[in-house]
Amino acid sequence: MPFSRTFVLVTALALASPFATAQTKWRLAGNFAVEHTSSQAMVIFKDELAANSGGKLVVDVFPAMQLGGAQENVQAVRAGTIQMVWVGMAFLTRTVPELEAISLPFQFTSREQAFKVVDGPIGKIIDQKMADKGLISLGYMELGARHVTNSKRPIKTIDDLKGLKIRLQPNETHLATFRALGANAVAMDIKELYSAMQQGVVDGQENPYSIIYASRYFEVQKYITNTGHFFDFISVIANRKALQALPPAQQKAVRDAMDAAIRYQRERAKLQESDSIAEIQKRGMMYAQVTPELTDAMRKATSGVVEDVKKRAGADLVARVQAETAKAK
Repeated sequence: MPFSRTFVLVTALALASPFATAQTKWRLAGNFAVEHTSSQAMVIFKDELAANSGGKLVVDVFPAMQLGGAQENVQAVRAGTIQMVWVGMAFLTRTVPELEAISLPFQFTSREQAFKVVDGPIGKIIDQKMADKGLISLGYMELGARHVTNSKRPIKTIDDLKGLKIRLQPNETHLATFRALGANAVAMDIKELYSAMQQGVVDGQENPYSIIYASRYFEVQKYITNTGHFFDFISVIANRKALQALPPAQQKAVRDAMDAAIRYQRERAKLQESDSIAEIQKRGMMYAQVTPELTDAMRKATSGVVEDVKKRAGADLVARVQAETAKAK
């Protein structure tokens, strides 16, 4: 039976409608616990993106290492098998060594100073280095100041660090810093860390309070000291080809949605820090306040680390970061 003119017209209009456009679905992976502020922020990103794109671009969010460990996720985004990841910045430094220029020990004295640097010209320089490796940076969330925990003894002097097997992220600056402090630095993916501490493979680790609490490290660690030796960021990255293949309006939708998520996370991270250290102590960890003498001793012991970073990240970039850091103090 021949189609009626009405049927043909309705069909043509339906095909021309924006709602008939095929939906694009992305996967977004992370290694942070569901309760962590960054994982909560990704839920906001998902909702904002769906709204901003009119439902044409949606994202499935996989926190808590559901799609593998941090390093696996980074490689999967580079390969394009997943489209996005939010990850501790240290897991990107072997791909983009210039990130080490904003990973120096005792570099930042406050979160405000750290974000002034990373949100400014330095961030744009590093973002271009990421793009050269097939990655698009969508911004930085707060991982926070990192502190040492261990199962052996309280850290009251620099000598207390000597010989301790401390798990570090796979970041050359972090590893060199703890070697300079006399510790036995061990690079390890975070997915292996809890069992490694439980079994005594390592004596301790270093992380922000929020990670120590959310990951329940208080169950396998006894001592914590507020060393604050690094201020760390969470990078949000996308596969460059996948993002650039989207229509311009959808690329903007991704960036706008992530901007909203990052603003939320940074505010929540500030509030969560004090809550987390209180909870850690309630769960039985023994807290030692770092002394000015210990901080000075650690600064002096790690002062040579910057020279190695200059070789990997470039002396000019390190000098510029140091200038921007001083300006932002």
